[in-house]
Amino acid sequence: MTHTPLRVLLLGGTGTIGRATAAALVAAGHDVVALVRAGADLPDCTLHVGDVTQPGAVDAALATHPCDAVISCLASRTGDPADAWAIDHAAQSRALQAAVAHGLGQFVLLSAICVQKPLLAFQRAKLAFEAELQAAPITWTIVRPTAFFKSLSGMVARVQAGKPWLVFGDGRGTACKPISDADLGRFLALCLTDPAKQNRILPIGGPGPAITPRDQVAILERLTGQPVTVKQVPIALMDAIIAVLSVLGRLSPALRAKAELARIGRYYATESMLIWDAARTHYDADATPEFGTDTLADHYAAILRGDVADDRGAHKVF
Repeated sequence: MTHTPLRVLLLGGTGTIGRATAAALVAAGHDVVALVRAGADLPDCTLHVGDVTQPGAVDAALATHPCDAVISCLASRTGDPADAWAIDHAAQSRALQAAVAHGLGQFVLLSAICVQKPLLAFQRAKLAFEAELQAAPITWTIVRPTAFFKSLSGMVARVQAGKPWLVFGDGRGTACKPISDADLGRFLALCLTDPAKQNRILPIGGPGPAITPRDQVAILERLTGQPVTVKQVPIALMDAIIAVLSVLGRLSPALRAKAELARIGRYYATESMLIWDAARTHYDADATPEFGTDTLADHYAAILRGDVADDRGAHKVF
């Protein structure tokens, strides 16, 4: 399918998903303008230096580099409530206002599937902006990926270091259809030119059946030919940690932030990253769309070869 190349303003382009999206846009023939901090590098893109968290930054970028569309891969790095509302809501909102003011035709948002059951500050911040975007006078797409390869990779390094793989509960209570950065980047780029993907909320996962933590262990065992020691962590232990940190957090902002991080960890330990069927009150793997060709087994194999490293950065929870 042919399409007219667009000039796209990319926000959050220096993160792993942002970089993959930039590469996908360039490969599709689009002209990419990336709003980045000083010193950043993004191959084959026009760089506009600025701080997206500051008022006027996106407006200045669009005034200097007129664009047709925005793709935003912005996301708070910690999940702390202040950070979440500053990035997932306020910075996104200013970007949308600038896009509308400069007459851009489209805004593609990278969100998250976990907003289906919003129990945490960052989820509520994302939903608040999603509502603003849907009400704005602009063609929009909201993409809600299931889980990222990098978020499921930390335990590989633990096993390589001789430590057990940690599972919460029995390791079979949650599942996801993880999607690679490259496949997600291509999906985001397609949202610009596929009318069927516009003015819609699009949950998306990677190829293949849903995977539990125990399935992840089995993948690693197949790749290494060695048994993996598994240690079960009771959910009640996480609850106790959260309770203690919540009490201490009344006196210490640092501990309050740790309590929120613990709540985020518990959420991901107990909730599947799949379509939530509210009517039947369960997660539905069959209803969760799939896209792409990369598998988690491919990613684990690349880690074992040393081709990729643990790049979760500030997103580390466990």
